[in-house]
Amino acid sequence: MVLRPTPWRAAAMLSWREMIRFLRQRNRVIGAVGQPILFWLLFGTGMNRTFDVPGQNFSEYFVPGTLVLILLFTAIFATISIIEDRKEGFLQAVLVAPTPRWSLVLGKVVGGTILAVGQSLLFFALSLTLGIRVGFVDAFGVAVLMAVLAIGLTCLGFVIAWKLDSTQGFHAIMNLLLMPMWLLSGAFFPVPVLNAGAGWGEMALAGVMRVNPVTYGVAGIRQLMFPELVDGWSGVIWQPSLAVCWIVTAAFSFCMFLGASRLAMRPTRGDLL
Repeated sequence: MVLRPTPWRAAAMLSWREMIRFLRQRNRVIGAVGQPILFWLLFGTGMNRTFDVPGQNFSEYFVPGTLVLILLFTAIFATISIIEDRKEGFLQAVLVAPTPRWSLVLGKVVGGTILAVGQSLLFFALSLTLGIRVGFVDAFGVAVLMAVLAIGLTCLGFVIAWKLDSTQGFHAIMNLLLMPMWLLSGAFFPVPVLNAGAGWGEMALAGVMRVNPVTYGVAGIRQLMFPELVDGWSGVIWQPSLAVCWIVTAAFSFCMFLGASRLAMRPTRGDLL
């Protein structure tokens, strides 16, 4: 009996392929998890005395940002494989298969999201040893919000990788776009509260950080992890409401998935190579 190819079965097989590839390339864990943890250890230790947010030291404040950095790195490694698949001929085989191309996007995104959230949850569990107390409902909310954000980041990586022919070009775009998105998300330093005496530089920085969709993912995770501190942040750092964080993050991921799906449906040079 031969199983008929369906979009869902194709997506499931592509997701499973991402898992197998990950298990065979375990050094990816070092890049996706090791570097963010190293950042957290170095900056968390070095900036505790210079950091001033009510009720927190920098090690605690930096935990949500580190979780998002792990999501970002895993999304990068998951989607850079598109370039490798194109060179190896696998992508061309998938493109001519009798399944819609959105199943390719779905398979890549689901596989990348599972890997990203799984690795982030490992660090999340490690962070609880610092004495951070997170209830079950809030912890579940953190996991779900990370999954939603991971979908958007993986789709963004898909869009970037789809148009590129080399991994070097992908890394260049990563350094130009993806890393600044993380740095300007409130992960490393708070979003400033604007007042009457704010200068143009501060206003520009605050504006860029507020339109950055990753800002809302970081803020939502932070509020779920430290709900008792939210009131104390008022007037000190700019913090959107939790509902706004959910809405913006979900809208970002939905739009990025639509964009990735539409891009995959367009004819490319890879169709003929």
